[in-house]
Amino acid sequence: MNVVSCPDVTLGARLGDTLVTVVDGAGRPLADTDIAVAQVRHEFWFGNIAFDLAGLANGEAGERSATAAEADLWLGLFDTATLPFYWGQYEPAEGSPAVDRLRTAAAWLAARGVRLKGHPLAWHTLAPDWLLGRPLDEVERLLRARITREVGTFRGLVDAWDAINEVVIMPVFANGDNAITPLARARGRIAMVRLAVETARAANPGAFLLLNDFDLGSAFECLIEGVLEAGVRLDAIGLQTHMHQGYRGEAELLEVADRFARYGLPLHFTETSLVSGHLMPPEIVDLNDYQVAAWPSTPEGEARQADELVRHYRSLAGHPAVAALTYWGLTDRDAWLGAPIGLLRADGSPKPGYHALKNLVRGDWWVAPSATRTDGQGAFRLRAFRGDYRVTGLGRTGGFALGGEAQTTCRLS
Repeated sequence: MNVVSCPDVTLGARLGDTLVTVVDGAGRPLADTDIAVAQVRHEFWFGNIAFDLAGLANGEAGERSATAAEADLWLGLFDTATLPFYWGQYEPAEGSPAVDRLRTAAAWLAARGVRLKGHPLAWHTLAPDWLLGRPLDEVERLLRARITREVGTFRGLVDAWDAINEVVIMPVFANGDNAITPLARARGRIAMVRLAVETARAANPGAFLLLNDFDLGSAFECLIEGVLEAGVRLDAIGLQTHMHQGYRGEAELLEVADRFARYGLPLHFTETSLVSGHLMPPEIVDLNDYQVAAWPSTPEGEARQADELVRHYRSLAGHPAVAALTYWGLTDRDAWLGAPIGLLRADGSPKPGYHALKNLVRGDWWVAPSATRTDGQGAFRLRAFRGDYRVTGLGRTGGFALGGEAQTTCRLS
């Protein structure tokens, strides 16, 4: 029997091995037929933020908008986009949210086969200034209305959300006034998670909702345990791994994955970054406190970044509880904290890290268009990374999802 496989099938947690029977529109097996098999998308979420792609989709210009060439590089590697729903930026004036702008961006990405996630629904940072001074009950009402509006408006287009962000520090946040921290202090962390998750779920019962945090220690573990014991249903745990001070290494990150896997929920590494220049000093506690006039990418740093990206993705993609990895930026242009964390330089040229990651995700872990022939029963075997696949033959096309099943059917029409 003919077997189609990707070049690297070493990560058992991601592998599917399925007998595919190809049939015509009437359900008859297409025996001894020449076909082409191609991968369309991974089941695993290989993501990146798409903040600058939103600018391109809306015809905007400037450094916060990607070029068409940069968009092609993004689409040539990633399949899942995080869109910015920071409340203060999304609705700078009360009652005037940027719905059309993000709907245009979401539709542009969805038309290109990209999964979408919104970030975040509730967060103390970048809360709108017009909330300041409002009574707590009014702040809560407006927050609930904001969550209901966004989740309901984008239902069917954006169905995955960071429901609430960085709750561990939310009640004690002291780096700037905002109206959400006093609410969190009065209501409590678990109540805030319930507010965000259950309000979002009511607006879209099929929403996929994450509790996301940069705290990877016991405080976040205690919060998760309390939330689950309180009966709040989460769909995934979001873990941030900005590594401006250096790669934390496979052992440390796999230990993190093991600890959070015990809650029985998929783990999404939602915010990953690795620098391609000098490293931030280790004594810095809050990454936002590091201010430099320039933070250039260097040849040595780019080589290091490329090596660390491959190690990071290989180790975490191999962990059975990890379901998503989202990198935090495509280019160094307008990158978070001015750090050279992009996979492209500020001028849009790819760094070695871009090529290394693409060779892994769309090379070693990818089935490029492959010619094969069905057997006498119209079947062939596919051994590759789980995900969506397309089959073409006799001038017709069909698709199927490779998962954990022993056999499946692909209908050409």
